[in-house]
Amino acid sequence: MSGGRWHEHWTGQVVVDLDAIAANAALLVERAAPAAVMAVVKADAYGHGLVPVARAALAGGATWLGVAQLAEALALRAGGVDAPVLCWLWAPGQDVAAAVAAGVDLSASSADAVEVLADAARAAGRPVRLHLEAETGMGRGGATAAGWPDAVRAALRARADGTAELVGAWSHLARADEPGHPSLARQREAFERALEVAEDLGATFAVRHLANSAAVLTDPGLRYDLVRPGIALYGLSPGDGVGSSEQLGLRPAMSVRTRLALVKDVEAGQGVSYGHTYTTDRPTRLALVPLGYADGVPRAASGVGPVVVAGGRTTVAGRVCMDQFVVDLSGLPGAERAAAGDLVELFGDGALGAPTADDWARACGTIGYEVVARVSARLPRRYTGSAGAPATDDDQDTGQTTGHETSEQGGPGL
Repeated sequence: MSGGRWHEHWTGQVVVDLDAIAANAALLVERAAPAAVMAVVKADAYGHGLVPVARAALAGGATWLGVAQLAEALALRAGGVDAPVLCWLWAPGQDVAAAVAAGVDLSASSADAVEVLADAARAAGRPVRLHLEAETGMGRGGATAAGWPDAVRAALRARADGTAELVGAWSHLARADEPGHPSLARQREAFERALEVAEDLGATFAVRHLANSAAVLTDPGLRYDLVRPGIALYGLSPGDGVGSSEQLGLRPAMSVRTRLALVKDVEAGQGVSYGHTYTTDRPTRLALVPLGYADGVPRAASGVGPVVVAGGRTTVAGRVCMDQFVVDLSGLPGAERAAAGDLVELFGDGALGAPTADDWARACGTIGYEVVARVSARLPRRYTGSAGAPATDDDQDTGQTTGHETSEQGGPGL
């Protein structure tokens, strides 16, 4: 396992393979055809880095981008990304006019929301590109069947007075990671009814979109004109019922790596970390890994999180702390030679022998989405591959796209 260039101030790094992002996007484009692909890059591209990932996804054939928050959409525009961007989560009182002015598509789930966006369009001096969300069974966002006609009428009024372009109608699936579940048919029927109501009222939409990653990969009938894959873009499976990353042909893009801070020999009976939930039963070589829950290592990984170190795989010994955890090197091929400075990989590409984000999810009782999205911004992102991002002079010697935190990411807080 090669560490490549290492950041001088941080104890670990997140390595993101942009070529894997592009390859996953290309696979999704092929599977979704003839529907277009919206690459979902919300939450700093699930922790992978907003602008670099957006560019790589577009290089792989995606033609739209999707985000949850206005700040994310505006960061894409500030980063020079001019592809269509849909932002679907905002609240009254936010500066939606700035997003309208930047040509960001915005979603509304009620007549009141449409009117707020129409006012923002007047302030921005250009029509809002509007998508109407219908509630079809998710029980979250979207206009209910009772409220949908009023939302459509409000959108038609806004179109008539020049404050809105009616671009899309959409909804979201609750159980697409359970292929064949009866709720999928019910949600499709509800979506079709909403489209019929809108058409009867005189509304037509350039794009209709419903499918997430799981639906793209398993159900052609849910794809419509546009699909919105998220987790699959990053090379992770939407769920066990859909198949593993390898079975789906996806390449995990994120690896989390660090170096051992300390290796020491202890006697039998040594308690390890807070609460001594792990105690050595023989003379043991322990190693200190300088990452913890402040870096995004789940505390639920205590005693179970898998890592690769000293030529083999072991698990967290004892409790994960804020900035560090311990591993027991007993039985590993390289235990006797292990030393401070040796590389440790928490998760990465399973095809290359690393534990995967899904392995961590299963160990911690969560999902792969959370494992990658929670990796802290205090760990620098290092980009490999060339998809969508021109190399800089600083990177030419290593072949890396970027070698440290970059301004593309919008700063450490994004």
